[in-house]
Amino acid sequence: MTNEHDEFDSRENGYRYTREDGLPRDDYRPAYRDQPDETGSVYYTAPVPAPKKSLFRRGWAKVTAAALAVAVLAGACGYGGAALFRSAHTDHTTVTQSTRDAVEVSLKKVDGSTVMTPSEVYAATVNSVVSINTSATTTNAFGQPVETASAGSGFVITTDGYIVTNQHVVSGATAVNVTLYNGQTYPATVVGGDSDYDVAVLKIEADGLQTVTLGSSAELNVGDTILAIGNPLGELTFSMSKGIVSCCDRAINVDGTPFNMIQVDCSINPGNSGGALVNLYGEVVGIVSAKYSSYSSTTVEGLGFAIPIDDVQTIITDIMENGQVTDKAYMAITAGTMTESMAAQYRIDVTKGVFVFSTVEGGAGEKAGLKLGDVITKLNDTDITSMEDLAAAKKNFKAGDTVTLTVYREGEYITTELTFDAQPQTTGTEQQTPQPNQGQQAPDNWEDFYNYFFGGRNGWGN
Repeated sequence: MTNEHDEFDSRENGYRYTREDGLPRDDYRPAYRDQPDETGSVYYTAPVPAPKKSLFRRGWAKVTAAALAVAVLAGACGYGGAALFRSAHTDHTTVTQSTRDAVEVSLKKVDGSTVMTPSEVYAATVNSVVSINTSATTTNAFGQPVETASAGSGFVITTDGYIVTNQHVVSGATAVNVTLYNGQTYPATVVGGDSDYDVAVLKIEADGLQTVTLGSSAELNVGDTILAIGNPLGELTFSMSKGIVSCCDRAINVDGTPFNMIQVDCSINPGNSGGALVNLYGEVVGIVSAKYSSYSSTTVEGLGFAIPIDDVQTIITDIMENGQVTDKAYMAITAGTMTESMAAQYRIDVTKGVFVFSTVEGGAGEKAGLKLGDVITKLNDTDITSMEDLAAAKKNFKAGDTVTLTVYREGEYITTELTFDAQPQTTGTEQQTPQPNQGQQAPDNWEDFYNYFFGGRNGWGN
């Protein structure tokens, strides 16, 4: 039923009910019109109040809507920011690609007058450098034979296959193989070598090989750029390292053998031995020989050494022609380094020099008048303080050369001339006898030695 507060709403197809105070009601559901009855009257059902909206539901809807709005806004901002960043930083992130044409290394001929870049030197000389691999048979602690292998470097000196390397590279080897830059490998024969100069010559059966050009080590200066080409570690074949000359005439001792060396600071490693030391003219000025990696328990770097080519050029030729060094200077004496303890024990007034134990009958020393008890203190103008000094000084001479020796004998200095003999190949070097006061082997002529010191000729019998 309706009352005076009811108002029909045609849009909702029902009545809009009001409250008693006449104010509109908003918590209704539109009424629906019933079907007429048999009398034709129409009745309306009372409106059903609509359920009130939950505060939670209203809040969650608002939160959800806000979150969606924020997400949309953030996405838009992110996309726009990224686009703006890309636009602002396009110039900073572009990778610049060079359009420069690659420079080809020109192959130049070594003529002794053209200075080349390191890459040009390498291209001009690498075909003359070789890799050397050796094998040897040794005996282990159980007396069993053991096969060992080692590697080194070398360089071609003649077109028909003569190759120069270090003596210590091939010493004791039972098999030697040489590999060229083109990959060809040849078995090699050891023609000969000399341990005093640490140089050896090999021969392979090949023709038309590219050879090195020998320069002059005497023309080197400290600070000159040099290059070492070789086979470091026996695996990094045909590698080149660059450095400078640190010293032109460095005296060093390698396993008791004195050498005058070119000191360099380029990288030298095991396997480089025997390789070519080259200047910027492409000339070989030295043979890479040694490296110090430690000294007196101190680790060192940049100390490499090479044999000056001027010191061994005639020796290389001698070995090629004769299979050995035929004119090596030889004094034909047995001698040892003079020490302070020897001087005190034997009451000799000099503490440095080379003590003569004996001379070879008919040899250079005997002809020069040397005898037991003499102390050699000079060879020409070179001071001699040890056997190493004497060996180094002799390297400047050959058989047949004559020198002046200064000798301390029985309280005074005398001079005598000595003409070098040719060193016998079985001798190897001047014989150095251990000092008997150190508990080592006495000279073969121990009786003469005893008579000299205890027979009254030098104060002991007085």
